[in-house]
Amino acid sequence: MYKAPITDIAFALEKVAGLGPAMEQGLLGELTPDLLQAVLEEAGRFAGERVAPLAMSGDREGAAVKDGVVTTPKGWRELYADWSASGWNALTGAEAFGGQGLPTALSAAVFEMWNSASMGFAIGPTLTVGAVEALEAHGSEELQARYLPKLVSGEWMGTMNLTEPQAGSDLSALKARAERAADGTYRIFGTKIYITYGEQDFTDNIVHLVLARLPDAPAGVKGISLFLVPKFLPEADGSLGRRNDVFCSALEHKLGIHGSPTCTMIYGDGFVAGEEAGAVGWLIGEENRGLACMFTMMNNARLLVGIQGVGVAEAACQQALSYAGERRQGRATRLVPDGGAPGQMSPIRDHPDVARMLLTMMALTGAARAICYACGHATDMARARADDPSAAKAWKERANLLTPVAKAFATDVGVDVASLGIQVHGGMGYVEETGAARLLRDARIAPIYEGTNGIQAIDLVVRKLGQSGGATMEAYLGELTETADAVAARNEPAFGATGAALAASLADLREATDFMTNCVADGEMDTALAGATSYLRLFGLVAGGVYLAKGALADSSRPDRATLARFMAENLLTETAALSRQVITGAASLNAARSLLERDAR
Repeated sequence: MYKAPITDIAFALEKVAGLGPAMEQGLLGELTPDLLQAVLEEAGRFAGERVAPLAMSGDREGAAVKDGVVTTPKGWRELYADWSASGWNALTGAEAFGGQGLPTALSAAVFEMWNSASMGFAIGPTLTVGAVEALEAHGSEELQARYLPKLVSGEWMGTMNLTEPQAGSDLSALKARAERAADGTYRIFGTKIYITYGEQDFTDNIVHLVLARLPDAPAGVKGISLFLVPKFLPEADGSLGRRNDVFCSALEHKLGIHGSPTCTMIYGDGFVAGEEAGAVGWLIGEENRGLACMFTMMNNARLLVGIQGVGVAEAACQQALSYAGERRQGRATRLVPDGGAPGQMSPIRDHPDVARMLLTMMALTGAARAICYACGHATDMARARADDPSAAKAWKERANLLTPVAKAFATDVGVDVASLGIQVHGGMGYVEETGAARLLRDARIAPIYEGTNGIQAIDLVVRKLGQSGGATMEAYLGELTETADAVAARNEPAFGATGAALAASLADLREATDFMTNCVADGEMDTALAGATSYLRLFGLVAGGVYLAKGALADSSRPDRATLARFMAENLLTETAALSRQVITGAASLNAARSLLERDAR
């Protein structure tokens, strides 16, 4: 059963991501180390005692729909009621609307726990938090006053409606339409697919944020507007009025996250008898500027999807470590702790290859956790330093830089670690009894939604490396180098060759960064895009390896931190040289081989 790693999470927040110094400087409001610890401990207790026990049954039962009514797995509705009543949905919401105003990085940490316990449950609140951010940033005062208190509290849930049958990642192909009404509202028509928690039985109202196009809108993404479309139209006193013309027509049958209802939503199909056709909606922000508003929600969601990868990886680590300590098979070549009585079989963790897998799982999980927390902290610091425009800009650009890495690297880690977890379990991992297979099934969606990881790599290379003329990336590389130099200067046996390995990997990252920057500047976009995914992996491995070393430097009382940092540096960072070569030389062979993909060439 899952047990939240409170010590590791708190340490990563305070000593690696930077919350410790920020709290000392009073930059994170009323957050103190004691409050941080209390929040983490209570979240860990709730995740372990309340959420995790319903994960397996929720996966087996799944969500169901009949006549437009969705039913979530047994016990999940009551679980959500207790979860929101405990204040977890309000953690980062503005205090003006009933929120607690706590940092994004802390939210990321508790969402890690929810996802370790049950990713299918946690994805619903994830989107509500994003809807709150979009409304706080772009909604009118009237919309904020009417919707934010109930969204912040969790009494209502929010969704994000982008994807359509013909428009997946390409939003320029979006066809959902909006028509202006005489009363200042809009009527929304169209079909949206893959809408997470688009219909559910957790809350009595659902607030959909929907992208649609006005009749006179310009073509492409510049003609998209964002609308708030509630399931029920609130009355002036806040009570629920009539049903809006928006319904769930079907649920997807998915590989994983079975308890999460993934809906096809129909807007404006005339299902509401006696009312004007069209789902009633309100504009968020300005007409034809909806994509910018939606990206506020998507950036938040991308970090929290990255956290899904961390959460699943942590759960897979715990299961694999437990199983590898209990399962005995064969006799390890090294001396086992109990002396190795003749004929006694060894725990499989004592076999070198299993140990390699377990340590890889632990190192990648810790690396991904640190990157995600650092991303969340950068977002918090951008807000905290609003009094200093230069500092706020620097932190904002740091968050921009790390967001695609947090989303893509961490979700890839979730899949890789969950897959290794199955391998550690052997045949028992491939059957559903242990739960190891569920973790891999759940994890596999995270590299796909909220912008595929390939899109994250493109975003990193094309948009984020060039921020402030490359100064943002250069400053980040400088910080990573300082840590690597400190490790080398420490010259402690526990670190082994960590300092040299970090330096070599940073050189690989610098070389690849220069190459990518020059490609974009020279307009060689095919070359840059061909190596983008390899570049993002390289970035994530180096940053994660340095963060593990940074944690080891900060806590000499825990030699195991240096041991794990050394393992990653000397075993996993050997990949960076190959990744750098892929970035720099891989485009030519890729372009030469693309003819093999043409149907006529087969």
